[in-house]
Amino acid sequence: MIGASREALAAGRENLESLTDNTSVDSAKLAEELAAVTALLDREVSLRRVLTDPARSGQDKARLVSSLLNGQVSGEAVDLVSGLVRSRWSGSRDLADAVEQLAAYAEVIAADKAGSLDDVEDELFRFGRVVAGSHELRAALTEPKADAAAKAALVRKLLGGRANAGTVRLVANLVTNPRGRSLEGGLESYSKLAASRRGRVVAKVTSAIPLSDVQKQRLAAALAGLHGRQVHLNIDVDPEVQGGVRVEIGDEIIDGTVASRLEGARQGLEG
Repeated sequence: MIGASREALAAGRENLESLTDNTSVDSAKLAEELAAVTALLDREVSLRRVLTDPARSGQDKARLVSSLLNGQVSGEAVDLVSGLVRSRWSGSRDLADAVEQLAAYAEVIAADKAGSLDDVEDELFRFGRVVAGSHELRAALTEPKADAAAKAALVRKLLGGRANAGTVRLVANLVTNPRGRSLEGGLESYSKLAASRRGRVVAKVTSAIPLSDVQKQRLAAALAGLHGRQVHLNIDVDPEVQGGVRVEIGDEIIDGTVASRLEGARQGLEG
């Protein structure tokens, strides 16, 4: 998102955090309701346009939201969406994207309040690695013509009882309503949301062998010193790197693997 939409999303996220600070608010239920609103906005293009029309007053658009959603979702969900439509948007689809992001963030908040946010981060990453290693599984979860209910059932079969309930809901929502995202891209965006809840960044680490707890702590501390923020490590073991580690944080790559040094030497000889 850019410009006005980015500012509107940031304000919506602040409102969500304020609402969920109240212990009586069920963040997981709120996430489910916001996901339903996302589906409504995706289906009803004309409604989306009306709710982002700069020629209409914010109060008018908020009243329309109340008339549509009161009795269908909680008051908290109505308040959040009403606040969003009072803002200005760069494009009508940005509103639906923002509601979807808030739905995912509400799941993250629910996991954080339950003390299971670290588990959710790790489970999202591990599930991504499982999918990457199985062409058949990825095809089953991403086939556009496949039945959405069947995909959700497959996710529950794979993760149910093995992963946090919030992880299962996030993945099920992603495969049934990808909204133009790849499965890998969606999982990565959820991981970043989870990390942002703790004010930290995500580092993807690839090493030839599993790292010890001490090595993980030292690496996390070194990266935190470089970036000025806490760093959550997602660690992938790949024997092909032959030694050392490769670290990716956003667009930044720190490649200290033996394979990389050998490739560099080969290119130097060829040059």
